[in-house]
Amino acid sequence: MIEIMDLTKRYGKFTALDSLNLQIEKGTVFGFVGQNGAGKSTTFSILATLLAPTSGTAYVNGYNVQKDTKMVRKQIGYMPDFFGVYDQLKAEEYLHFYGASYGISLDERQKLIPQLLDLVNLSHKQDSYVDLLSRGMKQRLCLARCLIHDPEVLILDEPASGLDPRARVEMREILRELKSMGKTILISSHILPELSEMCDVIGIIDQGKLVAQGSVADIQEKLQGEKLIIVKMMRNLEKAISFFEDDPFVSQLVRVEEEQSFQFLYKGTSEEQTNLLRKAILNELPIISFSEVETDLEDVFMEITRGVELT
Repeated sequence: MIEIMDLTKRYGKFTALDSLNLQIEKGTVFGFVGQNGAGKSTTFSILATLLAPTSGTAYVNGYNVQKDTKMVRKQIGYMPDFFGVYDQLKAEEYLHFYGASYGISLDERQKLIPQLLDLVNLSHKQDSYVDLLSRGMKQRLCLARCLIHDPEVLILDEPASGLDPRARVEMREILRELKSMGKTILISSHILPELSEMCDVIGIIDQGKLVAQGSVADIQEKLQGEKLIIVKMMRNLEKAISFFEDDPFVSQLVRVEEEQSFQFLYKGTSEEQTNLLRKAILNELPIISFSEVETDLEDVFMEITRGVELT
């Protein structure tokens, strides 16, 4: 659906994008993570045909973003990080304006716009002036605008920026609904834990380079040389400690004071970790819980952008 090959963008001596390579399959929700200036908006602007790359190529649904701009624009709905709205228009009029711009007939618009307003939970605001809407409502209205021509791909640059917690939850639910409709969605955000919930695949970009790509679990597993495991016992704590200490992948085992539990660092793979728990159960160790302390996406992002590059 989206293919990016050696995409580079330079401004004088500054390199905003450095030989970016990326493939995104149809129906995927792809999260782009990076600090301000990392290259997210530059990538999105190129895919939206608003910015020409210095070198490299990019395709959207088979169309070259430089040579087939009109066809690319039919494939995408683009929501930039800073967007304008026409304050003197009502929400319904705003969508009619953009629908007409795409050549959609009045009869079609009258059927389509109520459906879009319902999708973004704004049916009750169809007669409200845009400038009277809250920020979250304006964001959802702009998302409806992106959908007016039923694009295959949505490119959403920081769609949850500045939203309160309730508005972010609403935006997340709408994106899940769009995913269920088969839309391919590219989304950037600094709200990293929410990206991990919404996205199938995440790419971390730093200084114009893609330094990691995969599911959150894959990235965490590649990054972490050791996992922190906590084991809680019903009884036989000393026997369990002795058993786990004998495993070659276990290190720094520490007993938790005043509890029937202990923790340790584990260097083995996920399969070896599973085998370890199976062996413990076969040894009749009464384990109540055996849990890995997960590193959240914020920790992964901070670790990678300190200079750890994943291959």
